[in-house]
Amino acid sequence: MVVAPVEDRTSYAGLDTQGQVEALRRVAIAAAAAFGLSVRSLALVLHAYNTTFRLETDDGGRFALRVNTNSHSTSANVLAQQSWLHAVRAETDVLVPDPVSTRDGRWAVEVPCPEWGGPLLVTVASWLEGEDVGVCDEEQAAALGRTMARLHDHAEGFTLPPGAELPLFDEPLFGDADLLTGRPGLGAGEATVLASAVATGRRAFAEAGSGLTPILLHADLHGGNLKWHEGRLAVFDVDDCGLGVPALDLAIAVFYLRDGSTATEEALREGYAAVRPLPDLSESAFEALVASRQLLLANSLFQSSTADLRAEADAYLMVTVERLRRWQETGRFTRGS
Repeated sequence: MVVAPVEDRTSYAGLDTQGQVEALRRVAIAAAAAFGLSVRSLALVLHAYNTTFRLETDDGGRFALRVNTNSHSTSANVLAQQSWLHAVRAETDVLVPDPVSTRDGRWAVEVPCPEWGGPLLVTVASWLEGEDVGVCDEEQAAALGRTMARLHDHAEGFTLPPGAELPLFDEPLFGDADLLTGRPGLGAGEATVLASAVATGRRAFAEAGSGLTPILLHADLHGGNLKWHEGRLAVFDVDDCGLGVPALDLAIAVFYLRDGSTATEEALREGYAAVRPLPDLSESAFEALVASRQLLLANSLFQSSTADLRAEADAYLMVTVERLRRWQETGRFTRGS
């Protein structure tokens, strides 16, 4: 399923947050039946890029039910994502949710949503215990480094099942249309900063991928997709996974640690190096990969159908320009002031 442009979704995009959530709640309830799950309660967990509910069944089971709204994932992508997640759960000691299949063995269902103007993909996985990490401390960052390295080890031996596909991450915007560099209202200096950042990012992706075979990456390893329970780290949300080089996964995780002390980033690297060698990449190229995450996030807001995210897009673009300008002046990307 291809996500339509926002302008083709005026009914859904015009709803406020409560209206959007209620429309998606009806989708979730319909999807639960296809997965053979009775619904005792359905609580909103997050309404952002996509929308996740905590589903409790009549027999006490708990699951994470996800409605893909802004996701670019096709049915073939979901097959790859859920198959990999299931393999990681079965074949490694990395703690991840186990995807649930429908009564007829599918990893996802399409449910009509009149407000959306078409069907939406829905997936279900087992519920993970623990609190969302949010901002990693040093212990959690080290655990993330080890976990990332184990995922890379596993990915090197993983083969996609027939019919599964994943996008190739070989440029800063991951194949999305560039909605930033020609943005109306940008000053000449701001436009130059953005265009330069995109060009530098493209060169860095080329350097990082030179001579390497892409492997499956989670591609979104940050505190919002991690849980911590009884001293153990768990990873979830594989909707953004794709094919790329290990340095990219590391750079994405580092992006979210670049707002304070360097200790957490050092812990992340040490944790990774304890399991497998750190990627061999020049410092300037790595910094460009980190900065490219800023471009991707800003670009994604202008594609979003979620009311709260659309409202943030213009302001976040200005934040993006200032962060990228500082990186271009200093050679180091940071999210701090």
